[in-house]
Amino acid sequence: MRLYDTYTRGPRDLPPPPGPIRIYSCGPTVYQRIHVGNAVPFVFAMWLRSWLVETGYETKLVINITDINDKIYDAAPGASAQLAVDAARWYVEDTDRLGLGRPDVEPTAVETVPDQIAMIEELIARGFAYESEGDVYFRVTRYPEYGRLSGQRLDQVEEQEPNARKEDSRDFALWKASKPGEDTSWESPWGRGRPGWHIECSVMSEKHLGPEFEIHGGGLDLVFPHHENEIAQSRALGHPFAQLWMHNGMLTFAGEEMHKSVGNDISLKAALDRWGRETLLTFFLTGHWRKPLEYTDATLESAAARADGFREVFRNASEPAPAGSWDRLAAALDDDFNTAAALAVMHEWRDHELLRRALAVFGLESLAESDEAPEDVVALAVQRMMMRATGDFEEADRLRSEIDEAGWDVRDEADSFRLVRRR
Repeated sequence: MRLYDTYTRGPRDLPPPPGPIRIYSCGPTVYQRIHVGNAVPFVFAMWLRSWLVETGYETKLVINITDINDKIYDAAPGASAQLAVDAARWYVEDTDRLGLGRPDVEPTAVETVPDQIAMIEELIARGFAYESEGDVYFRVTRYPEYGRLSGQRLDQVEEQEPNARKEDSRDFALWKASKPGEDTSWESPWGRGRPGWHIECSVMSEKHLGPEFEIHGGGLDLVFPHHENEIAQSRALGHPFAQLWMHNGMLTFAGEEMHKSVGNDISLKAALDRWGRETLLTFFLTGHWRKPLEYTDATLESAAARADGFREVFRNASEPAPAGSWDRLAAALDDDFNTAAALAVMHEWRDHELLRRALAVFGLESLAESDEAPEDVVALAVQRMMMRATGDFEEADRLRSEIDEAGWDVRDEADSFRLVRRR
């Protein structure tokens, strides 16, 4: 299998099965319900693990939860700890609804604070970091390779976290002294405070995967400064850290990247409530993981039609697929995990066994299940058809709403209808 590596700007071969393949993917900062764009790295990490297991690899997937962060303090002054607990629970609830299972480990920043303090102490002892009035900063100029991941020259690196107490404007925080209004802090050799964002992920990844592991993932927006800083602080200590860096493209809405900070985000919960997990997962399949993906009613409706196309295959008799069909799917996924190409291959199949096996890789084996609508829902659909026939479209729309609330979609056909459960 080959995957594109941000660090080397080209494809890299994975070691042959059984590996192991150890993966760390940056999870959410928990200060509100995650938006549907935040689900992209979660989904693709879970799918990648699923495909690696299918092809004979031993895997371990770690996706963290960032529960110490400036955004959490800003969102709930004086009550950030409770918000982080609540939002972490919402994140698990919402991603559980995707039906992809859970990562092997889901560490939190809070539970690894002692490990973070120990790593910072080691960086200070080796001259890579310094204390300044209760804060601790990493000396960027001490790490000559700084900027390689993000394609920046060291002398042109952007300023980070403006602060007059720093030796160099490019240095970044490893530890932050407590500030008024912050309700959580920990004792440290530099006084009470809390860790910076970047040290959290270096520690959590190495704690559960070791000082060297195969893949580090996350959104394209994390390349700089977050992942650049992770590399610097880990490799400064002689840890090889991640061998390959995967950065997924961003979800866009109305032509702009989806971000909570600009207010164009749609929560994962809202997306699941409206479209169901099967449509949403099929939508994610339509894009290449490295490319932007446009979230619109039109693209989601197209995904719903694709999902229904798979259901239709299972409503009809199975037809054996040509020899080599699975190999074509494998070739698409082994070539930079091209799910869009794999989706096109699956749409050609009428072989129930083969299609069910492929859909299971992506958590979509439920598309092979057939459901009979309850009698009361069927009665509503029959009544709606009669209202349409008499031209009472207002009543027909009201009945459709009742059917929707019951969790079913009604599809109009010639002189009839079909009921499809929303998942």
